[in-house]
Amino acid sequence: MNFKEELKQLSAAVSGDIFMYLPEEEGFQKRIFESCNYSVVNGGKRLRPIIILSSYILCRNSGTDTLSAKEMSAVLPFMAAMEMIHSSSLVHDDLPCMDNDTLRRGVPSTWAKYGEDFGTLAGDGLMLYAFETASKSAAAPELKCRCIELLAKKSGIYGMVGGQAVDVELTGKRPEKEELKFIYKNKTGALIEGSFMIGAVLAGASDETVKKMEEAAGCIGMAFQIQDDILDVTATEEELGKPIGSDSDNGKVTWLTYYGMEQSKEDVKKYTDKALEIIRSIGHYEFLEELLLSLIDRKS
Repeated sequence: MNFKEELKQLSAAVSGDIFMYLPEEEGFQKRIFESCNYSVVNGGKRLRPIIILSSYILCRNSGTDTLSAKEMSAVLPFMAAMEMIHSSSLVHDDLPCMDNDTLRRGVPSTWAKYGEDFGTLAGDGLMLYAFETASKSAAAPELKCRCIELLAKKSGIYGMVGGQAVDVELTGKRPEKEELKFIYKNKTGALIEGSFMIGAVLAGASDETVKKMEEAAGCIGMAFQIQDDILDVTATEEELGKPIGSDSDNGKVTWLTYYGMEQSKEDVKKYTDKALEIIRSIGHYEFLEELLLSLIDRKS
């Protein structure tokens, strides 16, 4: 089986596992359940939960990528929680007060389908429900507590939300290069860092290894966001699943603004190569390496 087929099958399997944690669409608050579930069920590569799983396998270093039922009961709730956090950020990103996008993953964005009010509530609900879900992990209490702390830090004002805040504040302005790098590291990179670190912690990795995983993930976050900038210019709406050119339409300065197309492509490769170098110093897991390399060539 080639990597693309393996990734496709794993993504489908992970999606099915995540869906088990979604709320039943019933009761007086049925509409909020529907709007929350809509944003999670509707596509997505499941990159972050797959990274948690891959990081766990790498750091566990057992020579097999098969997890026992006990291991899955520890890891899976955090995989689901991370995808909920990611989905919540997309729901909020699409709102009229943010990017004002009516299309996400090829279908109407959550607010476009359910209204701005429920778009806002769905994002809030998913972010909070993620922690309820993570608390169901069967990991040892000290490991679960540490991972919940990481989930909160990488999602919140010192992570994703902090990066989003600076991004919003500087929309229509010309951020300095270091400000732009801060936005990328936090708005996009923080959840990827959290995913690498949570997998490592659950596997019982040392503090030094967890730190290395954070550094590797930081490089991947930069590569991922720069590639997003490239795709916003080069991809079709069908490939991207959302309106193209939204960055320029919203007056946003991107990596391409400062460095141009060719240098941006080189930077994607540079950051990815650095991440691979760090990961290979920890262990060898071919699937994870292929996953990171695929970020360079993705079209959506």
